[in-house]
Amino acid sequence: MTMMTGRRAALAAGFVLAAPAVRAQGAWPNRPVKIVVPFPPGGSNDVVARPLAERLQQRLGQPVIIENRPGAGGAIGATSVAQTAADGYTLMVSSSSFATTSVSQRVPWGVLENFTPVAWLGRSPFIVIVNNDLPARSVRDLVNLAKERPGRIDYGTSGPGGINHFVTEYFCQRAGVQMNHVPYRGTGPAVTDLVAGHIQLMITTLPSAAGVVRDGRVRLLAYSAQGIPEGSPPAPLVTESGLDYDISIWWGLFAPHGLPAPLLERLNAEANAALRDPDMARLYQGEGARPSPATPAEFTAMLRADIARWREVAQLANIRID
Repeated sequence: MTMMTGRRAALAAGFVLAAPAVRAQGAWPNRPVKIVVPFPPGGSNDVVARPLAERLQQRLGQPVIIENRPGAGGAIGATSVAQTAADGYTLMVSSSSFATTSVSQRVPWGVLENFTPVAWLGRSPFIVIVNNDLPARSVRDLVNLAKERPGRIDYGTSGPGGINHFVTEYFCQRAGVQMNHVPYRGTGPAVTDLVAGHIQLMITTLPSAAGVVRDGRVRLLAYSAQGIPEGSPPAPLVTESGLDYDISIWWGLFAPHGLPAPLLERLNAEANAALRDPDMARLYQGEGARPSPATPAEFTAMLRADIARWREVAQLANIRID
């Protein structure tokens, strides 16, 4: 009779051998790592995630795969990540929209309740741009004009509840003015209508309007924060006008909640090492961003303040997407 040993013997005896959930943490990673991008290919989150994945793959010695899962302002992809095991094999790259979605939509997760902030990847100021026919050549001019014409200056956004909507309502709240929101299906159509004069104002990212700014088809009034990428068109900061408005868009790396501390420390260290690569900085500059190496604690503190700000903005401006 043939003797059965090991797994075959156990199966014959009616036992099921459970696969180990996670091998010893020192052996991580021993299979491919997936980074979910909850937006379509080609957007800023995708542009930030792909060079990071390439460098993590080199550093970790395992394939690092990008999976785009767009929909519902990033909520669909984020929900899928929140439901996976916190074993270091499923990560997510998202941006400020992650925070605004959490306070404006009904979602089954919270940013800090269901995710582990791993690494602060980058940040970039917004730009304040106006149609060339608008008689405003500074932020102070714009605010004075908006006070003279309450509700009569139209501003465009990529859609209701998007980051452009939030940052412009925040501008209105800080300046004490009322302007009219005109939502579009994406940033491109809004920029086109700004050039044509159908709307008068946008607060958006530099890459989304770089061509029309460079060609002088719109007027650049100011940047919303420090960290202006090298080679960007010159303009003052909004704060130089006397307005207390200092805001950046950010991108970050997340894991499901409960990521073990050793894996968190390893992933943060590897991501920060990738961010210090000069080639990585040049790639991010194409998105108007600067790498922002930070500890998980620093990233978490920033997120906590960001979410609190956007929750207040949403309440005051009645921003709710159901």
